[in-house]
Amino acid sequence: MEGERLASQARSSGLPAGGATGESPGVDAPLLGSSGSSALLQAEVLDLDEDEDDLEVFSKDASLMDMNSFSPMMPTSPLSMINQVKFEDEPDLKDLFITVDEPESHVTTIETFITYRIITKTSRGEFDSSEFEVRRRYQDFLWLKGKLEEAHPTLIIPPLPEKFIVKGMVERFNDDFIETRRKALQKFLNRIADHPTLTFNEDFKVFLTAQAWELSSHKKQGPGLLSRMGQTVRAVALSMRGVKSRPEEFMEMNNFIEIFSQKINLIDKISQRIYKEEREYSDEMKEYGPIHVLWSASEEDLVDSLRGVARCLDQCCKATEKRMSGLSEALLPAVHEYVLYSEMVMGVMKRRDQIQAELDSKVEALTYKKADTDLLIEEIGKLEDKVECANNALKADWERWKHNMQNDIKSAFTDMAEENIHYYEQCLATWESFLASQTDLHMEETSEDKPESH
Repeated sequence: MEGERLASQARSSGLPAGGATGESPGVDAPLLGSSGSSALLQAEVLDLDEDEDDLEVFSKDASLMDMNSFSPMMPTSPLSMINQVKFEDEPDLKDLFITVDEPESHVTTIETFITYRIITKTSRGEFDSSEFEVRRRYQDFLWLKGKLEEAHPTLIIPPLPEKFIVKGMVERFNDDFIETRRKALQKFLNRIADHPTLTFNEDFKVFLTAQAWELSSHKKQGPGLLSRMGQTVRAVALSMRGVKSRPEEFMEMNNFIEIFSQKINLIDKISQRIYKEEREYSDEMKEYGPIHVLWSASEEDLVDSLRGVARCLDQCCKATEKRMSGLSEALLPAVHEYVLYSEMVMGVMKRRDQIQAELDSKVEALTYKKADTDLLIEEIGKLEDKVECANNALKADWERWKHNMQNDIKSAFTDMAEENIHYYEQCLATWESFLASQTDLHMEETSEDKPESH
């Protein structure tokens, strides 16, 4: 059968069998995550991108190759673990390097939006050049994510940063917000590049190399609106129908991700709140030290002590700023990314269930002979292959995802611990130095007060 042929090809190429299906699930996974910041404030959200307009894109020797869907016969490269963590027995064969930088603001009569420069360097033979430079906006990233979900419904696609921001938390196109999004978009692309199946997806290649008109033309290919609506309606109907007998291993996956989602969302929410409170504490500390300096002007006998305290507070403020910077660059992004990942995984589970539900409905129809028997038997055979491919793809990607998640979370916690140790050691040394200076000062004063012996 066709499904068996695809599964066989996938196994021979080292890919998960589900990566060869190319079937569209019909229902998009959630695009937005529940931000820890948004849970703290009741506020209006801003939509940063409104339409699908494309901008001019620059490419070095870029031309589109065959637009056919991803071929399961393509060779695979070894999986690069997240944060450059690799298996000890696996050589470093990374051959695709992607950088996202130079954000630019564009103002039109209709909207204001940001584009980012994407530089790709590669040694892969299927690319026409070794280096490409393009500009993309957020809508283009959303398109790529959607195409990957269509082509690989039961692979875990990396999450994108949310499209919306909370009014009051950051200004529209605030520099910090743009930089945070730039880092997240770069991580998104490099996670795809490091994935053994997604990295060879044709739409991914087009995204990295196509000029503006080529990308626009490529986006218009594929099923039309009515076809997509039909697929969506069918998928929704199957999801409402439910799955009669989900395999035990997928029950365990589902239970795991539900618990994981609850815990990681809670950690994200509390971490964001702690960060906000510590930021306010740091701002208060900045005003605290100068007050001691002002006081010293009217307290001649306390000048050294007051100015010593002011110096300590100033040094502790600087240490706090450094610690807050480390927190915002390491722990907070890692935790929030896995909030979004948990939603992505739940979407993958639903799409797997939809594929199985379609098989269940055909088997039920055959049982009650609700349609042509020969046709049903043929459809059931194809769906059985499709379910097997989907299951194999999810099982392989699940183990990879769990391994990467554990490495990422451990790394984030280790970085946080090192930041905290360094911070508290600095503050401790600062105040110990102050105490020592006060002890020396007290001894000098005592010595001066003693009467001279004759």
